[in-house]
Amino acid sequence: MRAVIWFMLLFAVAVVAATTLGSNDGLVSLYWSGWRLDVSLNLFLLVLVGSCFALVSVMQAIDALTGLPRRAREWRVSRRDRSAQAALRQALAQYFGGRYSRAQSAAQRALAIQADTPELTQDDEFTVLARLLAAGSAHRLQDRSRRDEQLRRVLEAANSHPAARPAEEGARLLAAEWALDDHDAPRALALLAELPPGVARRTSALRLKLQATRLGRQPAEALKTARLLVKHQGISNIAGQGLLRSLAFECIDTAHDIDQLRRTWLQLDSADRRDAFVAARAALRAARFSAFDEARGWLRPFWERLGEMAVDERAALAQGFAAAVPGLGADWLPRLEAAAAAYPREPAIAHAVGSALAERQLWGKARQLLEPAAANPALPASARRQAYLTLARLAQQEGDEPATARWHAAAAHVM
Repeated sequence: MRAVIWFMLLFAVAVVAATTLGSNDGLVSLYWSGWRLDVSLNLFLLVLVGSCFALVSVMQAIDALTGLPRRAREWRVSRRDRSAQAALRQALAQYFGGRYSRAQSAAQRALAIQADTPELTQDDEFTVLARLLAAGSAHRLQDRSRRDEQLRRVLEAANSHPAARPAEEGARLLAAEWALDDHDAPRALALLAELPPGVARRTSALRLKLQATRLGRQPAEALKTARLLVKHQGISNIAGQGLLRSLAFECIDTAHDIDQLRRTWLQLDSADRRDAFVAARAALRAARFSAFDEARGWLRPFWERLGEMAVDERAALAQGFAAAVPGLGADWLPRLEAAAAAYPREPAIAHAVGSALAERQLWGKARQLLEPAAANPALPASARRQAYLTLARLAQQEGDEPATARWHAAAAHVM
């Protein structure tokens, strides 16, 4: 196709030349020191065009001759640049292939080529990527001294050249991940704290922060981070709910007295305080500190809407309430009897209501609920044991020594 176009252009030039120059009978006279030269106008034009082409060709030849060293230097730089890029690509391939020694060697070779070529030293992104690969390979090889040295150089290069700032963010994220691999939570948190606010809210940074706070035993901060991850859809809703619940449990379990437990409860998010499992865990912890009124106060909103709860939620609430029955007031009795009537097949409810009735010295009703609940294998072992002990206490108060011994023996056999 290109040849056809050239032929058409050649024919067009021939037609134009024949049309314009065929009937041209003009003359051009040249004078020089008494000499006169007459040539046709067509010949003069042809010589003029040819001279221009010849002059341009001579100038290009001279430029090519004088620029030969420069082009040779550019060719050598280009060749070394291709070699460095090939070494970097090889380092990447070896790194992802799990051959970390070869990846480290290839990255060092790329850096050596760049260092020996002054024209390539201005490529800061290339330097940072090569050093990151070398540092990552050293980390996989457990060579922490070389890893930290490469990381230090990466951060120095990124700080001195703004164009390499994105690489600095990646380097800090990688360094935080390596610190977690070394079980160094304070260093990981310090590296993540140095990130810009926008980078610190990224999903990868939040995941690293969650791991670091959990490793550093900071459940309150881990809970906040996990909530941000769920908000940004970094964790699925189902997995996020379980994670948030477990972190709330950790926050509650770290309380060493009732005042600290109150502060922890108030610091929890409203969504956590509306979780029946979290409220039950807080009630169990408060009961351990003998703060029974506070425990029942946290459980009251849930106990008033048991019908909206699932079976496992009601079981958790009942377990928490059973631990908080000491000092129970008479105002709870209608609510408890209604729950026992509404859920007669749930042993956890029967155990909680029976314990509350025993606390109010309603021994007959308490025994009717506690005996089937204690014999039900669906009830947790700790709750069954507590039910047997409550029955033994009732029998002892009634002076029935054989029944007391029988209930104590039954509690001892619960595994």
